[in-house]
Amino acid sequence: MTDTARTPSEPGDRPASDTPRAAADAQDGSSDAPDGTTNAPGGTTNAQDGTVYAQDGTVYAPGAGASPTGVGSRRRRLRWLRYAAVVTAVLVLAAGGLGWAAYTKLQGNITKDTGTAAELARYEKERPTPLVHDAQNILLIGSDSRSGPGNRKYGRDPGTQRSDTTILLHLAADRQSATAVSLPRDLMVDIPGCRRPDGSRTRAQFAQFNWAFEFGGTACTIRTVEKLTDIRVDHHMVVDFAGFKGMVDAVDGVQVCLKEPMEDAAAKIRLPAGPQTLDGEQALGYVRARKSLGNGSDTDRMDRQQEFLAALVNKVRSNDVLLNPAKLYPVLDAATSSLTTDPGLASLRGLYELVRGVRTIPTERVQFLTVPRRSYTYDANRDELVEPAADALFSQLRKDEPVEVVRAATVANREAAAADSYEDDSGDDTDEKPDDPTHVPSPAPTFRGNTADRSSCR
Repeated sequence: MTDTARTPSEPGDRPASDTPRAAADAQDGSSDAPDGTTNAPGGTTNAQDGTVYAQDGTVYAPGAGASPTGVGSRRRRLRWLRYAAVVTAVLVLAAGGLGWAAYTKLQGNITKDTGTAAELARYEKERPTPLVHDAQNILLIGSDSRSGPGNRKYGRDPGTQRSDTTILLHLAADRQSATAVSLPRDLMVDIPGCRRPDGSRTRAQFAQFNWAFEFGGTACTIRTVEKLTDIRVDHHMVVDFAGFKGMVDAVDGVQVCLKEPMEDAAAKIRLPAGPQTLDGEQALGYVRARKSLGNGSDTDRMDRQQEFLAALVNKVRSNDVLLNPAKLYPVLDAATSSLTTDPGLASLRGLYELVRGVRTIPTERVQFLTVPRRSYTYDANRDELVEPAADALFSQLRKDEPVEVVRAATVANREAAAADSYEDDSGDDTDEKPDDPTHVPSPAPTFRGNTADRSSCR
């Protein structure tokens, strides 16, 4: 007797293999009961209330699905961890992008002076040979150029540039001291023949020092310094008025103390006496003024520059700046924006290596002084070196020997004591010779200057 065939629309049981779902159930060993209960290999779930019955008889909480309570929680935790990992990755990439953007910005700020390097290479044979490995000499040039953003208001001649301030910075090989020597802009020196920007050449001549920068830019200035001192210049940095102001503003100003009011129309500055925190514009006027403070000489001006730089060094090295990214970045931005350097320093890595080597120098060993000078014999408005003191200073720097810097009053006292030593017991020194080694002691040379730990407010 044959069974009557059933149509697909008719109710009744069909073999499990006849439906896709059943086929799937067959593969994993489960089957769907008419009441909705799922018999899974790991236990039974009542679809009506969600209770899970494990094969060992354990009853788990409703709503746990096919997994016991705890397993679902772990899955949820894993899911959140995945989300957190994605979010973290996005934040890291964003921070990395910002960091790279900042690095690129700062790196792009620095102007690389390849022209000076090429010009100096032409005269390599005549340049001094370094005597001490790892000691470094860096020439810092403050340009009075009126070209560039923000500089035009300080003069009417944007086509002319001279070195308003020039400092030879010597870093000891052991990086335990730094000595910054100011070279007066009116110092009479031998300037070699130099290449002008237009390709023509100047003749060698005896002239005031800052003409070298006007004649042939940084390369001519470096060659003039090397000829004067016999010290090899390893690196150089040039900063203009706008760059100097930016540095001061980036550290929220620098404090100085004025013994008397200061008013200088040429320097565009007017300040009362007492402690003053100078912003960039005021600081520029303060270090440039010549006739409103002291005796109006360039020596007094260089003294103010040295005191101000000492205060600036202290401000930058303070934890308030170096450990505060919000303050450090503007300083780096201002510093790099203002710099034109040789290729060896024209990168954040190069500057970092330089700063890393000097950041631990004690402030009392960061010294500022002016090369021994006096009024030029034939023109009181010009300067000349005092010998043999100047040569002794240059020799100490060449050999990386310690340089002792003392305040002006101390120098005056020592000079007076040295003068007294020329007299004999009777008080008559007419027959004595000051250079007689049997009569005049030879103390270690000292130089008039300042250190970074001495503030004008102390």
